[in-house]
Amino acid sequence: MLELIVRKPTEQTKQTPLLFIHGAWHGAWCWDEYFLPYFAEHGYAVYAPSLRGHGQSGGAKRLRWSSAKDYVADVAETAAKLPQPPVIIGHSMGGYVVQKYLEDVTLPGAILLASVPPQGVWRITLRSAWRFPWQFAKLNAKMSLYPLVETAELAQFHFFSSNMPAEQVKDYFAQLGDESYRGFLDMLLFNLPRPARVKTPMLVLGGESDTIFSMDEVKATARAYNTQPHFFPMAHDMMLEAGWEQVAEKMVGWLEEKEVE
Repeated sequence: MLELIVRKPTEQTKQTPLLFIHGAWHGAWCWDEYFLPYFAEHGYAVYAPSLRGHGQSGGAKRLRWSSAKDYVADVAETAAKLPQPPVIIGHSMGGYVVQKYLEDVTLPGAILLASVPPQGVWRITLRSAWRFPWQFAKLNAKMSLYPLVETAELAQFHFFSSNMPAEQVKDYFAQLGDESYRGFLDMLLFNLPRPARVKTPMLVLGGESDTIFSMDEVKATARAYNTQPHFFPMAHDMMLEAGWEQVAEKMVGWLEEKEVE
């Protein structure tokens, strides 16, 4: 059973729902802090599942071997419950899952936030092995990605700006979980996105201070989908960072420009 957070607007002025897919170590909770209420206030019905093994969803015991196909199946299961095809939004690993889902489905639009690029995660893997050799060794020994975020300090380095208040970091860190080792291997090599198969219009956003995916990687993602990237002065978790409103406003503006109603 998948956890699904749903926020309905007081007055629904937009008929196309928005479907938010979280990234690695996160759950649907990361969208509900700011983004879900914001978009509901702007007339959208919004939906955010926790992928299997994340948040309050089932599957934690089998998380290690959950694959990209499993996560895509979770997205498909959730999308099938919606009143009509949604605009889909993916952050980080969620952006990777969105890309894989859109290889076989065309939607009114898609938005990638600090997403895994089509080339995969080999660059951040090399950077992590160099910056955090002990954590990286534990990651492979345990076949668990949690060692990379096992302290609040590590979580802040990867996800948040250095000036985020400590209590806020502590609160978000407490909600992080493990991540699939099989999913990591899929993103590294075994099941990379195929942009040529994607026909859905795409908005690509990134953070200028992101320590996970560089601006060059975000630019490469945008090129793969024949669009231009847009950057904001923030770290990886763009939906939780100070200035998140600017990101949300850009998204709303793009939806209006694309006449998504």
